[in-house]
Amino acid sequence: MKIVVDLAIVIVNYNVCGLLRRCLKSVYENEGDFTFDVCVVDNASNDDSVIMVRNEFPQVKLIANQKNLGYPAANNQGLRQMGVTSLVKEEIPAYCLLLNPDTEVPTDAFAKLLSYLAQNPDVAVVGPKLVMLDGRLDLACRRSFPTPTTSIYRMIGLSRIFPRSRRFGRYNMTYLDEDTTADVDSVVGAFMMIRTQAINQIGLMDERFWMYGEDLDWAKRIKDAGWRVVYYPEVTVLHVKRASSRQNRRANVEFYRAMLIFYYKHYYAQTPWLLHWIIIMGVAVKGGRSVIADVAAGEAILQAGVG
Repeated sequence: MKIVVDLAIVIVNYNVCGLLRRCLKSVYENEGDFTFDVCVVDNASNDDSVIMVRNEFPQVKLIANQKNLGYPAANNQGLRQMGVTSLVKEEIPAYCLLLNPDTEVPTDAFAKLLSYLAQNPDVAVVGPKLVMLDGRLDLACRRSFPTPTTSIYRMIGLSRIFPRSRRFGRYNMTYLDEDTTADVDSVVGAFMMIRTQAINQIGLMDERFWMYGEDLDWAKRIKDAGWRVVYYPEVTVLHVKRASSRQNRRANVEFYRAMLIFYYKHYYAQTPWLLHWIIIMGVAVKGGRSVIADVAAGEAILQAGVG
């Protein structure tokens, strides 16, 4: 197997031309003894994103979709374009990075994270500290898997009331020091650096998710295969957050639909009957009318192969 590039970067874009420009500028300002390629997958933006990339960043590999395929499908497009598939290729990148267009990375980000992965061969996924425009931590950058009990604690507000509790604060691991490196269940897909070997082992993202949940699912499959996932706050990345999703009316519905898919796929089989219905009703109430059809279709989801 020949490593053709150290890092393959995939950016899925939707209607955030200005932010994408700033993101790409920060990417190409990164310094270090490594090589990288960038692929931008545009999900049918109606702004000038595609034209901007073609004119200002001709070195970028660009995929311009005619319709919005959703986040995991578009990322998979980019990963395939960069030579990463679930089948081992003769020539592959050593590592991959999923990066949101509403991020800005410091000049030493890639070098530090690549070095960490090289020094820790049992780590498959690493993510930095993400901070929002107001300086607060983006809580999604280090997470536990939404098990039935963890999800219930969040739904009824216990995670907000007791954020420092190891039991009730597990959803966003708010009991951890945000400046301490730690093993976690998942980092966020807004900045997720992955060892290509692990992708070849477990496969690409599950495209039954459309937006949300696919990064958690990927991390769970990777951890189930024996790899580690690490939050690494030695690198701090700016994240505007929800710059694209707030423009899409499907976003809120897809958040709760993703919860259902993740639950049915990973926890349904071992969940007691009563707890199962507490979870289902909680998702239905939180998700509203648009999600009820998906709740009713739970068995269909299983029959489609999610279980």
